[in-house]
Amino acid sequence: MGYLDRLDTYKDEMIKTLGELVSFPSIASEAVRAADGTEMPAGRAVHEALMYILDCGAKMGFKSVNLDNRAGYIEFSADAESSDSDDVKRCDIVAHIDVVPEGTGWTNDPYVLTEKDGVLYGRGTSDDKGPAIAVLYAMKALKEEGIVPGHTVRLVFGIDEETCSDHISYYTDQCGHPDMGFTPDSKFPLINGEMGIISFSLDQKLKPAASKDELRLTRLEAGTAVNIVPKDARAVIAGDKQFYDSIIARVRQYAEETGYDIKAKKQGSSVAVEAHGKAAHGAWPEKGLNALSILMEFLGRVDFACRELNDFIDFYNEHLGFDLHGERFGCKIKDDPSGPLILNVGKANIDEELAEVLIGIRYPVTFNYEQVMTGIEDVLEGTSIGIVSGFTQDPVYMPLGTDMVNKLLKAYRDETGDFDTDARVSGGGTYAKMVNNILAFGGLFPGEEDTMHQADERISIDSFMKMARIYARAIESLCCK
Repeated sequence: MGYLDRLDTYKDEMIKTLGELVSFPSIASEAVRAADGTEMPAGRAVHEALMYILDCGAKMGFKSVNLDNRAGYIEFSADAESSDSDDVKRCDIVAHIDVVPEGTGWTNDPYVLTEKDGVLYGRGTSDDKGPAIAVLYAMKALKEEGIVPGHTVRLVFGIDEETCSDHISYYTDQCGHPDMGFTPDSKFPLINGEMGIISFSLDQKLKPAASKDELRLTRLEAGTAVNIVPKDARAVIAGDKQFYDSIIARVRQYAEETGYDIKAKKQGSSVAVEAHGKAAHGAWPEKGLNALSILMEFLGRVDFACRELNDFIDFYNEHLGFDLHGERFGCKIKDDPSGPLILNVGKANIDEELAEVLIGIRYPVTFNYEQVMTGIEDVLEGTSIGIVSGFTQDPVYMPLGTDMVNKLLKAYRDETGDFDTDARVSGGGTYAKMVNNILAFGGLFPGEEDTMHQADERISIDSFMKMARIYARAIESLCCK
C-alpha cells in the first residue's frame, strides 16, 4: 500500500479528529491564568485546542512540543538526534488553531461539525483547522509507510493568527526560521508572493467654528478596520436650522444623480447623513463599494464654516475618492507578478478638532516602502495634512521556476491534473509574512466558494481528502529520501 492509498483509509478518523478540533470555540482573547497557574496567552479555548492537537500528534508517534503555550509543533524526523542537527534542513508547515467569532446566520451550531450531502460545516473547517488536520494525516501516512524524511518536518501551530499573529514570533525566536515550507491558509495551486502592506492615517487639525450657528460637521464615523471596505458611513451636521432643509434636499438630489444609497434626516438639533455601500476585504476593494467615499463626495458640496475641514474634504475627493490603485495619490505603480498597487480607505473619524482617515495599501512585490511613500509625500507637500505611521509588512516573493515553487506546483498538478491554473501573487497576508522561506499553499481549490470567516463555513469531504493527498505529495517531494 502506498502512502496515498493509506491516506484514503483515514477518512473517517480525519473527520472525527476535525470534529473534535472544531468543538473548541478557539477565538483568541485576553490572556488568562488557570487555577493551577497555567498561563493561557490567547484564552482558555485556544489553549485547549492547542493541547488537543499536540496530543493527537503524540498519539500518532510524533514528537509534540509545547512552547510555553504560545505556540506548538508536531515533528516528523528520521530520529531525535538528526532533528536537532545543524546539518539537517527544516521544513515548517505553519497553520493556526484560532478562529474568527462565529457571527450570525448559521444554519447549524458552528462548533458542532455537521455533515450534509458530503460537505462538512463548522467554524474553522476551511480556516484553518481542516487544512491543518489534512497536513497532520499526510504526515501520518508517510510515517506509517516507513518513508524516512531527509529533512525535519514540523507542523507548527500559531494561536492568534486571526487577531495579531504576535505569538508566532515566539516560535521563530525560540526555533529560528525554516529552510522551506508552506502555510495551508490560502488558495491552490500556490500563492508565490504576497504584496507588501502599509497602513497609516492622514490627520488634519481643525479649528472649531466661532459660533454654533455656523454650519459645522460635529461628527463623522465610517468603517471598522483599515483592511475592510466601509459598508456604512455617518455624518452629523449642526448649525442654524435654516440650513437643514437645504442639506436634506441636496442629499436627495445627490442620491438621484448617482444612484448611491445615501439619506438625510433631522435628528434633534442636527441633521444626520448616512451612506451605505458594500463591505469587502481591503485586498480586493473592487468587490465592495466604499460608503465613506460616497459620503465625502456629497460633503464636498457643503460649505462648512471650518476652512481646514473643507480643504480636507476637497483633498480626499481630489486624491482618493473611489480610486483603488492610488491613481491620484502619487502611488500608481504595478509590476508583472502582482499587478497594480491596491489602496483602501478603511476608516474615518472626524470631530470639530481633528479629521482622520485610515488608509491601507498593498504594494507590488518588486517595490519597497520608500518607493510607495515618496510619491504620497509629494502629493501631501504644501498641505497641512500629516501622515501618522501605522503597520508595515514587507512583501514576500518566490519567482516561478525556483525549486520549492516547482515542487509545490507539481504536487498540486499531479494530484488534480490541473495544469491551466498557475501560481499567483496575492494581496492578502498569511504566516508567510511572519516566517521566512514559506509560501501559502492551499487549501481552497480554484472555483470553490470561499466561506472563510462566513456563516456556514464549510469544506467538502472530497476537497478535505484531496488536499491531504496534495500535502502528502508535497512533503514527500520537499523532504523525504
